Amino acid sequence: MKTILTGVKPTGVPHIGNYFGAIKPAIDSTNELRGAKSYLFIADYHALTTVKSAAEMNQYVREIACTWLACGLDIKKTVFYRQSDVPQIFELSTILTNVTPKGLMNRAHAYKAIVQAAIDRGVDPDVDVNMGLFTYPILMSADILAFDTDLVPVGRDQQQHVEITVDIAKAFNAVYGGSDDKKILTIPQPKIEKSVATIPGLDGRKMSKSYGNQIPLFANSNDLKKCIMRITTDSTAPTDPKPTDHPLFEMYKLFANPSEIEFMTNKFANGVGWGDVKTELFRVADRTITPMRERFEYYMNNYELVEKILADGAKSARKKATETLSRVRLAIGAL
Repeated sequence: MKTILTGVKPTGVPHIGNYFGAIKPAIDSTNELRGAKSYLFIADYHALTTVKSAAEMNQYVREIACTWLACGLDIKKTVFYRQSDVPQIFELSTILTNVTPKGLMNRAHAYKAIVQAAIDRGVDPDVDVNMGLFTYPILMSADILAFDTDLVPVGRDQQQHVEITVDIAKAFNAVYGGSDDKKILTIPQPKIEKSVATIPGLDGRKMSKSYGNQIPLFANSNDLKKCIMRITTDSTAPTDPKPTDHPLFEMYKLFANPSEIEFMTNKFANGVGWGDVKTELFRVADRTITPMRERFEYYMNNYELVEKILADGAKSARKKATETLSRVRLAIGAL
């Protein structure tokens, strides 16, 4: 039986780009891997690198938990839990720091990017670096290794995190006697989500909160329509053919069924007004989003149900993580 694990940072209600770029592919991966053991966790301790308010953290955790459930996460197939509810992860992380070269952390993309940004501003390279950020890949490795994870679904931009985990696990096994036949720590592999497209935002760039061009996933129908009507278009006449690589068409394909896509493809080839395209995009988007929005509101208003789900998930997660940590403690002589 394969074990698959995914983590999500609590950063507020996701937008449409998050849904199609991460949430939906992760849920689909779980459903496709029959017989697999699936873990999904809310990475609240990872969020401490940027979230400095307890009220914000609590709200973000609440929103992201309700989001995944509203989007179709099957808790019968997936162990769903808060990272902070599994203390075994953090003990494992501390142990792993002792086999992790500092140079490996120096090469982490997120750390390098922040250092370079400081250098470009002409200030101390480490001015914006806290140790949580610097050791972030070690904690992520513990997240993965605690559950004997085989596969970690990631986009190519996140592949390095799994590669670092592999390096750390191999280093630990080499130091403490693990072998290919009998590993102390299971060596994970990235499951690259090759088909995940870049989701366009209101201005045609990648949808991102940092660009301010996002469409909130659970926007009500009126706000959703207003957002869609703001999507940037050009001044071509309604009778002119339109390129199907336009962001409007790309977004339309995410929500439409095959016959609708074929219909819209013909419209683009023969000429269609942008206003008509936006109206049709709103129709298919609202059709998809409305039931998810209703489920989201239900879970937000009945959060005790969500707390119960997370508590049950944490209980199962702690049991598995304890098994792994027991092997590790025995290996290092701490048991």
